[in-house]
Amino acid sequence: MRQPVYLLQRFTFKMSKESQHGKWSLSSSDDDDDKNSHPSPNNDKSPLLFDSPTSDQNTPSVTNPRKTSDINQPKRDPDSPPSINIKPEHKADPITPAELRQTAQTSQLKPEKYESTQSSPSPAGKRKKGDDSMSGWALSDSDDDDKGQRSERKDPSPKSSTPRPKPKKVKMEERPPSPHGRTYYIDEPDDFFETSLPPVNDTYRFYLNKVTGLEKKYNTGALHIKDILSPLFGTLKESVQFNYCFDIAWMVQQYPPEFRDQPVLIVHGDKREAKARLLQQAQSYSHVHFCQAKLDIAFGTHHTKMMLLWYEEGFRVVILTSNMIRADWYQKTQGLWMSPLFPRLPEGSPGTAGESPTLFKQDLLEYLGAYRSPELTDWIQRIREHDLSETRVYLVGSTPGRYLGQDMEKWGHLRLRKLLHDHTRPLPDEEKWPVVGQFSSIGSMGLDKTKWLHGEFQRTMTTLGKSSLRPDTPMHLVYPSVDDVRTSLEGYPAGGSLPYSIQTAQKQLWLHSYFHRWQAETTGRSHAMPHIKCYMRASPDFKQLAWFLVTSANLSKAAWGALEKNNSQVMVRSYELGVLYLPSVFNMSTFPVQRDVFPATTPSTSFPVPFDLPPQHYSNKDQPWVWNIPYTQAPDTHGNIWIPS
Repeated sequence: MRQPVYLLQRFTFKMSKESQHGKWSLSSSDDDDDKNSHPSPNNDKSPLLFDSPTSDQNTPSVTNPRKTSDINQPKRDPDSPPSINIKPEHKADPITPAELRQTAQTSQLKPEKYESTQSSPSPAGKRKKGDDSMSGWALSDSDDDDKGQRSERKDPSPKSSTPRPKPKKVKMEERPPSPHGRTYYIDEPDDFFETSLPPVNDTYRFYLNKVTGLEKKYNTGALHIKDILSPLFGTLKESVQFNYCFDIAWMVQQYPPEFRDQPVLIVHGDKREAKARLLQQAQSYSHVHFCQAKLDIAFGTHHTKMMLLWYEEGFRVVILTSNMIRADWYQKTQGLWMSPLFPRLPEGSPGTAGESPTLFKQDLLEYLGAYRSPELTDWIQRIREHDLSETRVYLVGSTPGRYLGQDMEKWGHLRLRKLLHDHTRPLPDEEKWPVVGQFSSIGSMGLDKTKWLHGEFQRTMTTLGKSSLRPDTPMHLVYPSVDDVRTSLEGYPAGGSLPYSIQTAQKQLWLHSYFHRWQAETTGRSHAMPHIKCYMRASPDFKQLAWFLVTSANLSKAAWGALEKNNSQVMVRSYELGVLYLPSVFNMSTFPVQRDVFPATTPSTSFPVPFDLPPQHYSNKDQPWVWNIPYTQAPDTHGNIWIPS
């Protein structure tokens, strides 16, 4: 079977035969000074298009995994990976961001192909005969704190349901591109993406996305993007899409036909060439308009993912973890909070009307005001005119800036600390209640745990009420291991949305002792790699939660903020947004943890944590997924290996 080869930039590695996954060592020296550290790519796209990375020679590059052997053949010696024809490097010098983007796009549109002498493996699902079309796969956005990088994953083949004048668009496919090609998608029942409303009186309004390749019961109560935009939720008049990465043509197709020409405002953080490319995507869509988020601090990103939906019947907010691209919605684990339908207030209502007990309306207006964008003025006024009093979550956002005094508690982890201080109570034996954090990208934490993780972040996460106790509580960090990625639905290409770089990982080996596997039998998503990010405080037996947060923020100082100048100010680089669930709002002391989340057919007072509790600590053989080193010792679920070129 012919396989595409995607070739970007060169890496040189020393590989060890002592470990299944290779020894982490670079041939070049790596300084421990954070100022000289190589950035970790930005998390939210799956490997291949970079938006505006630095021109660092060690910018991560990815190739399509090469085919190994037929699954029916004897296993290979793990120390002797198969021979592969690799296209020689065509450019040894550092390349500019624009060149890298162009190279990546060309590779996806016209991939180099090679003939494999191996017979093709049989994937875990039906395959269509005679279909050897290969779709591109793209890169994810992570956030490094000091040396951030923008990476972008935009579908290289925008599609439209009807022929249009220039620019030409490729005919719309029924299925999204798989990293391995369309032939790898499992044939789902005709009603798989049938829109179905979740329970009207759902307690938490927290949902996971539908995932192809799972039993249908694990998608009962989950939401696809077409569900969210369905007319069953309201008669849409206008919408705003805040996100990191967009495929405009694909996004437009997700709106139902009757709403497809309604005005859409895109809020993004792209600049220069990336902005030009984004605007070019929308040339055929006169109803699509743009708002550029100001990013005044270097290496920040617009990472917030939110929908504002204005209906004839009212207004709705959706805060989520998915990019507005097709690959984020099919075989990854994502999460979202969907607000109730907010009705319009009576004419002449005071400005304070329609507020919730959580002050959600005030905080949302303040977050939108932080953009300082005229394009959002009408939306700010619309929100003022609606009743948001039914909201039962707190808004936790980040906006770029350096903040002093009381403003320090408006954004980032200090905002979370303030909410936990003001709206929770100390618990018996609270020092035994572990903090659990789960994310899809990791920034630089410093030389040891005292620098930021414990000195700032853990102090926030262990805040409960006005207790002055700051014990060294357990911290469990959930991040996929190499084997989690290898055995996933997507195989190794899923690791393109988990861009933890070798340059960052080598500097903080101490962090890996906190790592736990991604296992999600409770939601059927153990093999759907997480792009969701959530944080919580659990009881020692993991049956209760003191609070739960779902957010766009990964484990990085860029996302959460870092104290400066002897703790007199906090600096935040990026836009992020999430919602915090506190038991007191639901007249509860703690949230019971729901053990069997799906099928979600009836409301429950137990909280649907997306993954298994307690998390399973890495074994001595486990390594965290590092996306820019080779994995050639064992094939993935599709018989591929992973070789950054």
